[in-house]
Amino acid sequence: MGKQKIILALDVSTESEAVDLVRELKDLVGGFKVGLELFNSAGPRVIESIRNAGTERIFYDGKFHDIPNTVAGAARAAVRMGVWMFNVHTTGGSAMMRAAVEAAGDEAHRLGVEMPLVVGVTVLTSISQEALNHELSVPMLMENHVTHLAQLAQNSGLAGVVASPLEIPPVKTACGPEFLVVVPGVRPAWVTSHDQKRVMTPGEAVRSGADYLVIGRAITANEDPRAAAEKIVAEIECESRPQSEQ
Repeated sequence: MGKQKIILALDVSTESEAVDLVRELKDLVGGFKVGLELFNSAGPRVIESIRNAGTERIFYDGKFHDIPNTVAGAARAAVRMGVWMFNVHTTGGSAMMRAAVEAAGDEAHRLGVEMPLVVGVTVLTSISQEALNHELSVPMLMENHVTHLAQLAQNSGLAGVVASPLEIPPVKTACGPEFLVVVPGVRPAWVTSHDQKRVMTPGEAVRSGADYLVIGRAITANEDPRAAAEKIVAEIECESRPQSEQ
């Protein structure tokens, strides 16, 4: 179903706002993302609060990026919180990514629970080609750099990556159809792109092969969030149907 592809970004600053959004939209989306603003405002307890509000699929967008031992500890903590997915920065390197996967697996086995999906952030959607080359001094085309990081993540045992919709096809070609691509930078044609540079509509992203779409303000900032979510689900389902049925 179209809704299973949507991860709603809870980019709010209070636990009560997050809980209200989960209660209102849990039947229209497949999961919820807890990012840095909410986690640092409300603390780890927010994970349990939104689970109690009615969701089992919680993506902890912590973007771990540190030495392997520190990231391993953070990964174990993420497992103990009971999240469905969490992420690390691929630029932390293969040793760091392997440490995250191994620690998450060990902790999940110790607790007798399912191991969360571990995915790697490639290049933030706010970074343009010019910024990549001139500010970050990476002398590569964005597509090639993201694909390289995706292959590094795959070889390190990650389940997938977080990448802009523009890099979905090359990542899928390089890493295979089973390697997950979680896609921020998704904006329906009827909203603005805000601070993200490499964007695409939900329908276009699904057509390109996205496994999950992280969508926030297009829904949460709408005067009617449920109507906005329903409209996006309909667009995804239309794109997901075989061409002969459209």
